[in-house]
Amino acid sequence: MKRYPLLIATVITSAYLLAGCGQADKQAGHDDHTVHLSNPDSSGAGAVPLKAGQVQLPNGDLQEKTASADQLPAFLKGQPDRMVKAYQAAAKNTDLLRYIPCYCGCGESAGHGSNQNCFVKEVAADGSVVWDDHGTRCGVCVTIAETAVKMKQDGKPAKEIRAAIDKAYGKGFAPPTKTPLPS
Repeated sequence: MKRYPLLIATVITSAYLLAGCGQADKQAGHDDHTVHLSNPDSSGAGAVPLKAGQVQLPNGDLQEKTASADQLPAFLKGQPDRMVKAYQAAAKNTDLLRYIPCYCGCGESAGHGSNQNCFVKEVAADGSVVWDDHGTRCGVCVTIAETAVKMKQDGKPAKEIRAAIDKAYGKGFAPPTKTPLPS
């Protein structure tokens, strides 16, 4: 009988730890997360060594700079084809995704301003790209990007795409990122 309070406490604690991306994905039916190793601390205990050009953020996200959008980050090696295509599409459609909010909770947990930031932090004037691995662990991020890019390819204007994403994810998901509306 003494085990039940401990079991309940464990379940409640686990539920809190699954907040954000994980919870939003379960609500949306997106349970296709890919396990990705990170470097949670610099103590060396269980840490994965960072490659050249990689930076581990306090929230656990990994960022990596490459020379261009055509050069994908090393953290995509071994990822499913769908994930690689999502990253390629995101890098080629930053003009759209900067106006599309993400509904996984990354606005609060990672400081993201739009769905673009789940994949690409920034594209510099010289064409170099700072990639973010957040999208490798979040089905909501990937599905939003895929949907937005597909609608753009179908000729839909940015305002219509934004409205469709807001409608589809406005209920049952985490609060959206604070993303400006397209003009």
